[in-house]
Amino acid sequence: MDCRTTPKHKMEYKIIKPYKDLKPFIHFYWELKGNELEKQWERVFPDGCAGVIMNLGSTCLTDNGSLSMEFGKTYVVGAMTSFKDSFIDSDTHLLGVCLKPATFANFYSYASQNELTNDTIEFEKSNSFNVDKIFNNPFDYLNQFFSDRIKAKHIPLQSVINDIHSTNGQINIHQLSKRNFTTVRQLERNFKRFIGLSPKEYSNIIRFQNALSIIKKSDENRSFLDVAFECGYYDHSHLTNEIKRNTGLSPSQL
Repeated sequence: MDCRTTPKHKMEYKIIKPYKDLKPFIHFYWELKGNELEKQWERVFPDGCAGVIMNLGSTCLTDNGSLSMEFGKTYVVGAMTSFKDSFIDSDTHLLGVCLKPATFANFYSYASQNELTNDTIEFEKSNSFNVDKIFNNPFDYLNQFFSDRIKAKHIPLQSVINDIHSTNGQINIHQLSKRNFTTVRQLERNFKRFIGLSPKEYSNIIRFQNALSIIKKSDENRSFLDVAFECGYYDHSHLTNEIKRNTGLSPSQL
């Protein structure tokens, strides 16, 4: 599982907010347990965030079937540019952390984030959660783990990210660089390093997420074209293509 995508089925899925000092860096912690009745592929959509997952259950197939997450191991999940499927079995038990964009470097010394894009990679032991300690009270453990690890309070790119979010991803990249007193090239470099996506890719994801929430909330009378224009798409088919690219679904299947 990744950030901000809630499973639609009856499996047990809970979200816990982090300790207040960690709120600038972490969206939330989550826990997912499968059940006997439903075994299915669960799909998550891109949201521009990286995450960390520990498997506390049986081996779990993720990344559209290309990776098996094993019991007791911790994995880092890079930002995604398209949807990702994981198979949720009756014995699945996953614990995850949804980091806010560009905050990975606040906790980990690691290579540039673009090396993790669309990937799930097993963490080395020094960065992994302790499987023996995490079972009793997982969320207390996570709060302690990240509080102890925090390297810096400053979040790189924070003002740029705020500008993208405040315009729902509809800000022009040249405008963005000007507003933040930097060059487009420097912006591109920093985004690849700290988020793993280009500023344009990140803006497109935020715009898509905004369109998705409007579609899910809007009443039947709201035309799809109207939503497309509000979210800064040229027309109906431009939005349809973006939805298909990000979710693998047509708008009517959402």
